[in-house]
Amino acid sequence: MSSTTSPSGAPAASDPEPSPSPSDRMPALLRGLWHRQLDHYPATGPRMFYLAIVVIGSVVLYYELYIQYAVSTLLMHEYGMSFMYATMISVIGNLVGAFASLVAGLADRWGRANLVVYGLLLTGLLVLFALPNAESKGWFMFFMALVNIVEGMALVATPALIRDFSPQVGRAGAMGFWTLGPVIGSLVVTTVSSNTLDTSSWQDEFRYAGMVGLAVFVIALFGLRELSPQLRDQLMVSLRDRALVEAKARGLDIEAAQKNHWRQMMRLDILAPALGISLHLMFYFTVVGNLVVYYSTVFGYSEQRTNALANWYWIANAVALVVVGIASDLTRVRKPFMIVGGVGTVVFTLLFALTTDQPDTDYYTFAWLLVGIGACSGLTYAPWMAGYTETVEKHNPAATATGLAVWGWIIRIVVSVSAVFTPLIVTSATPLVNHGEEVVAAQADAGPALDLVMKDPELFVQLSKYPNRAAIPIELQIKALQLAGGDMAKLDLVEKKQASLAVLIDHGEEVQKAKDRADDEWMRWWWLTLVCQVLFIPCVFVMAGRWSPRKAKEDEAAHAIRVEEELAAIRAAEEAPEAGQPV
Repeated sequence: MSSTTSPSGAPAASDPEPSPSPSDRMPALLRGLWHRQLDHYPATGPRMFYLAIVVIGSVVLYYELYIQYAVSTLLMHEYGMSFMYATMISVIGNLVGAFASLVAGLADRWGRANLVVYGLLLTGLLVLFALPNAESKGWFMFFMALVNIVEGMALVATPALIRDFSPQVGRAGAMGFWTLGPVIGSLVVTTVSSNTLDTSSWQDEFRYAGMVGLAVFVIALFGLRELSPQLRDQLMVSLRDRALVEAKARGLDIEAAQKNHWRQMMRLDILAPALGISLHLMFYFTVVGNLVVYYSTVFGYSEQRTNALANWYWIANAVALVVVGIASDLTRVRKPFMIVGGVGTVVFTLLFALTTDQPDTDYYTFAWLLVGIGACSGLTYAPWMAGYTETVEKHNPAATATGLAVWGWIIRIVVSVSAVFTPLIVTSATPLVNHGEEVVAAQADAGPALDLVMKDPELFVQLSKYPNRAAIPIELQIKALQLAGGDMAKLDLVEKKQASLAVLIDHGEEVQKAKDRADDEWMRWWWLTLVCQVLFIPCVFVMAGRWSPRKAKEDEAAHAIRVEEELAAIRAAEEAPEAGQPV
């Protein structure tokens, strides 16, 4: 009531109104650009709109992050990077991204939607302006680290928003669309780069991504909303729970619900699946970061041809994520899909690894193997995301962001460690990427001249010390002419091809040795990814959820009955007269 009456009959003075906070004094438009909370669970139309913005934002964030890998060999040439240095860009980026994921779990008070919206703004500016104009490889590394910080926070905020707007019945389908973020982001990268690198520079590839990022930022700025803590901190199994969730939100003690989140997440059924899925995705990380390097150094593919090949993997993965997510929701189970997908990924990765030392393997054999790996990985990942958030909810629905922060930290650490080991295992990559093309070109240009030089390298080293032929002592000239079989044209050729010969002398042997061992080194790497994929499978067994669709549907029916009972009790309590009030 707005006023009361005193015993004397005079109106009593109303309680003083609280002074408005600085945010309340903000203009309505500015307030709407920061305060995005919804006090009621949205209807299906708006809810789908918010989910679409989150998915599109995820796609763009990964597009901006992954564009560096599509032009990795060009970057190495541009800045004179070794393969180790290029790898360290990924290592440092993922390390800072890992701790940004933890910060996102702590910074939930800023709003999950705000982390996404203003993250899109920051990455768009960095990718459009900073990265294409980086003056050195050091500055490039620094700017990529900043992009990774934002992406690390988004890795927590975006799936948390997906969970908030999708009840458990329908969660896998929604998560299937969210996991399209890195997949479609990678597909956009490979599609754009494979169709534009012939006419565009690597700087242009970053600018394209930055412009797209800023366009999506504008959409998210005005369109994205999130649930209030009272709503999102509850368990919602199906849309039929909406009335109960809103009723309970009116009396929910948020401070109590948000205590001890980190301690609650330090459990085997949270940590083991987070580590397991990170290991399972080792092949995926390699496709993102080093597929161009692998195919260019082992099979001689160009960037465009490799990116076109990668499209087979991304398309299969994207289709599987959505289809399997929907199938998982229809059957109400997650674990069987994870097991089938995990085993299938191991089988196809084994077949892929066995092609490493078979240089005559054709393009479409690679394509179909990548389709198999991509489809099986999608079969695993969408149900896993749903199952993981449901496992977190089993302990505390309010701890969703914290549970996702734990996963975000672990997956980034695994990526960093794997990136460190890649150049240590595949030592051939640096000489082949940095000098392989110029050695091939020099060989084509000066091959016959090199044959003559290699008959007596010391002689030609001595000859190269003189500024012109007239200054060369007569005895050296005679010796060289005899070596050429009296053919002065051969000596003239050696003189003309000095630049190419220098390349062959400096790097030819190193490149040849690297080429000889490249397939063996990459074979070891694929065997490592295979072992990691196997380690994922036992982690499935500790997660929440049923194996049997029948049992899962029985649980859902029992939950629906409990919801109706709770809702009836709440309504009865609200309708009952207050104690002491006359009837």
